Amino acid sequence: MKMSLTESVTEGTIQPDGTLVLDEKPTLAPGRVTVVLRREAEVTLPRDDPFWQRMEAMWAIPTGSDADDGGERSSAEIRQMRAEWDEHQQAIERLQDEGHRSPIR
Repeated sequence: MKMSLTESVTEGTIQPDGTLVLDEKPTLAPGRVTVVLRREAEVTLPRDDPFWQRMEAMWAIPTGSDADDGGERSSAEIRQMRAEWDEHQQAIERLQDEGHRSPIR
């Protein structure tokens, strides 16, 4: 007897009563299956994390025909973000230079 392994991957949610609700109908033919459950990794960052601050700034940039200033506001915000990151990078480099110059005790 020859068996072939066919696999369908979908996501779902385990309900409080232990039942599993799939997000979409599996593409497999009806019959017995093996189910492997893996909890999705939850990545949570505080709202004041620099990553979220940059993402929120990018999401706030107008796009498409909604931008009534011809993109000037977007360009100004991008220039400001670049200037802030340049200052941040320069501060890091100054600290690194100070660390290299100070004698090891």
